[in-house]
Amino acid sequence: MSSAFGEFEVTHDCTDITSASFLNKVGKKTKVMLRISTVGPERGSADTTRDVHGWAMKLYTDEGNLDWVFNNTPTFFIRDPIKFPSMNRAHKRHPRTNWPDADMFWDFHVGNPEGIHELMHLFSDRGTPASLRHMNAYSGHTYKFTKQDGSFKYIKIHILTSIGVKNLDRQTATKIAGENPDYLVQDLYNAIDRKDFPVWNIYVQVMDPSDAEKYKWNIFDMTKVWPHKDYPLRQIGRLTMNKNPSNYFVDIEQSAFSPSNLVPGFAPSADPMLQARMFAYPDAARYRLGVNYQQLPTNHAVVPIYSPFQRDGFMNATPNYGGDPNYVGSMLKPTTFLDSNQAARISTITEHQKWVGQVSTYTTEIAPEDFEQAKGLWDVLGRDPGHQDRFVGNVADNVSRVTNNELRAKVFELFSRVDEKLGARIRTETESIKTKS
Repeated sequence: MSSAFGEFEVTHDCTDITSASFLNKVGKKTKVMLRISTVGPERGSADTTRDVHGWAMKLYTDEGNLDWVFNNTPTFFIRDPIKFPSMNRAHKRHPRTNWPDADMFWDFHVGNPEGIHELMHLFSDRGTPASLRHMNAYSGHTYKFTKQDGSFKYIKIHILTSIGVKNLDRQTATKIAGENPDYLVQDLYNAIDRKDFPVWNIYVQVMDPSDAEKYKWNIFDMTKVWPHKDYPLRQIGRLTMNKNPSNYFVDIEQSAFSPSNLVPGFAPSADPMLQARMFAYPDAARYRLGVNYQQLPTNHAVVPIYSPFQRDGFMNATPNYGGDPNYVGSMLKPTTFLDSNQAARISTITEHQKWVGQVSTYTTEIAPEDFEQAKGLWDVLGRDPGHQDRFVGNVADNVSRVTNNELRAKVFELFSRVDEKLGARIRTETESIKTKS
C-alpha cells in the first residue's frame, strides 16, 4: 500500500460550473493525502499482481474533507451494488483451498458479463503498472458540480499522470513480484524522498443535465465511459505529491475514506453503485477503527466542522458539543447548513431531478451495447504494436488455470462477443499453454 501527502492546485477557472470553495480561485492550494493499493489481494501481497489499483485521496479543504475514492481504471466490473459482495468473494481466495481460484473468478464474470469492458482494462498492460507515478486514476462514478443557485452539471473526473503511462508485461510483473513485492511502494517513496515529486493533471468531463436522459447510454452505468468526442476533457487542477508519511500507522493505516465525505459544490449523483458505497465505506471504517474514527488526526478536518448530530460513542476525545441540541430544526441553536443552501433548496431548476420509471430489484440485463465499448478498447489496443498479443497471452495464462472445461469454453465465448477472432485467439493460446504444462 503506497501513500503520500501533497497538494491540489487550481490551474483553470471553473467557477462557471461549481461553487466549491477549494475550486474558487486559480492558484488556490489544498492539502491532500493519497493512498494507493491493490484491491483484491491482502495487505503485504505483491504490488505487481494483476489487479485494479484503488486511488483513495483526501482533500483537506477549507469547508471540510472531500474524499475521492477512485480506481486506476475508468470503468468497473458491475453496475448493480447488490453484486458487490459476490464480486469481492470471487476475486478473493477459495474458501476451501485458501488460494486464488481461476474457476471462481471466471464463473462470476461469465455469469455477469456486463463487466467485460473492465476485464479488457484489467488484462491489458494497464493491469500491471510499471510505477504509480506513471498511472492514471478515474472517478468511474458520475458526480455533480453544483452552484449556489441550485444549478448543476454532471461530471466524471480524470487524474492523468504528467509523465506518461508506463506498464509492465506479464513476465516482468511476475518476476518483480517474486524478487521485490514492495516494488511500487518503494518507487513512489524513493521518488518523493529524492524530491522528484510526481505530478498529475486533473480534468473533468462535463455533461449538462438536459443531455442525460437522451444520451445513448445510462450516464450512471459504471461499466461504460463517456467518449471524449462527446464530452471532452476540461482541466481544473494539478496534483503534486511532495511528502512521505512521518509514521505509517498514524498517517495511513488509521486513515479512512468514503465517497460520502463531501463539501458544498461537489455532490453525488443517482448512480446506485455510488449510493451503496456512500453507506458501505463509513460502515467498514466504524468496524475497523471505531465509531469516532473521524476524530483521528489523519481523518480530522483542518477547519472547525459544527455537526452536533454526530456525537457520543466510545473513544470520543472532544467536548461532545456540550449541551447543544442534537436534533434537526432547532430554534435555540440552528445550524448554518440550511441557510448556506437556501438558494439550492428554493431553486426551480428541475432538469433531470424528477424520476419516472419502474421499480427494479436488480440491473442485470445484458444488451449488445455492453460489448460495444469493450470492442472499442480492443481496437485501441491494436494501435499499440504487440499489445493485442500481450492481452491474449494475459487472459490465456489465467484461463489455463480453469479446471472446468465447460466454464473455460464459456470464457472463450464471452470474449468472442467482443470480437469473434479474439475469442478464437484466446482459445488457441490457452490450449497451447495447457499442452505445455
